[in-house]
Amino acid sequence: MRTSSISRSPLLSLTLARVGSLASAALTLALVVLLPATARAEKLRELTMVVGARENQLLGYGVVTGLNGTGDDASAPLAMQSTLAMLRRLGVQVDQQQLRLRNIAAVMVTATMPPFAQPGTKLDITVSSVGNARSLEGGVVVQTVLKGADRKAYAVAQGSLTIGGFAVKGKSGSTVQSGTVTTGRVSQGALIERAIETKFVSDGKLRLALKRSSFTVASRIAKAIDESLGEGSASADDGGGVTVVIPAEFAKNPVDLIAQLEELEVKVERGARVVISERTQTIVAGGDVRLAPVAVVHGNLTIVVKEQPQVSQPGALAAGRTTTVPNSDVQISDDVSSMQYISGAASLADLASALGTLGLTARELISVLQALKTAGALEAELVVE
Repeated sequence: MRTSSISRSPLLSLTLARVGSLASAALTLALVVLLPATARAEKLRELTMVVGARENQLLGYGVVTGLNGTGDDASAPLAMQSTLAMLRRLGVQVDQQQLRLRNIAAVMVTATMPPFAQPGTKLDITVSSVGNARSLEGGVVVQTVLKGADRKAYAVAQGSLTIGGFAVKGKSGSTVQSGTVTTGRVSQGALIERAIETKFVSDGKLRLALKRSSFTVASRIAKAIDESLGEGSASADDGGGVTVVIPAEFAKNPVDLIAQLEELEVKVERGARVVISERTQTIVAGGDVRLAPVAVVHGNLTIVVKEQPQVSQPGALAAGRTTTVPNSDVQISDDVSSMQYISGAASLADLASALGTLGLTARELISVLQALKTAGALEAELVVE
């Protein structure tokens, strides 16, 4: 007997001025509710960054050697061509038939260069396969030039890879894998050869960019700087930045000015936001999340299909033949829906308590939150990652 079950996520409907449509939830999610955050002071260095003092991304193409038969094969010739070119630059003439392809792999190497980094500084690098290598475990990155967006070389990378997983394959073809084995890292594997010129002062002014745009926070930052340096020292250009006029005493040493400004404290209020992370299967609610009065109808619909084939056998003198006749049994289970009224939630603690009264599983929470937002009952920004 073969049994197949078709189960549909519970049907949810919200009774308000209008009914919100629901999206089915395919992941098992957990709800994490943070305590409501009132306005609190934070250091200016946590809220802003100096325009011009930024990170830069570096990229390079290279070869990983020393693989134990898990590298690229003949159908991905990038590694072979690159190795031949490298050997010829080193003065070694070799025929491509003499190379054992499965010991090498073509890779992309990436790194992030922090601001003010000087020659000799070491960086972490990330290495990822671009061919059909099965694993980079045990490999060594051969010296690779890393370039910026301007196509200029700023660093060189080399070193032994560290893989955050493993893969095991048996003779029958069955495999067991944990994590990703075609991506690895080399700690302190890149060496900076050229510094990137950083200019953060222009016409006697510097600009502070908010890490998260807010007109209110920008205005408060400008006022805090005015109180520290004097009236008219700062102005909020928009919700994303504040311009600071460098006083005469700091004209020759703006670093001291920035160090002083970073210690200023500004009161901020975190916005109401509910973040749904599919990768970590978590729902996090933070800020001043509120819930308007709402009625929820909740029910379950389950369809079970049972297949029990029967054998049809003709009589002893009949001209027919034995065959299988399909026999299907379809059963439908529809629980009685019940409407529950939620009077509303004025805080995150109230929201957690209100959702708990519905008796929903974690799998259904994502649909509930989406429906509440659609119906206008959830007073928060809903972000799905």
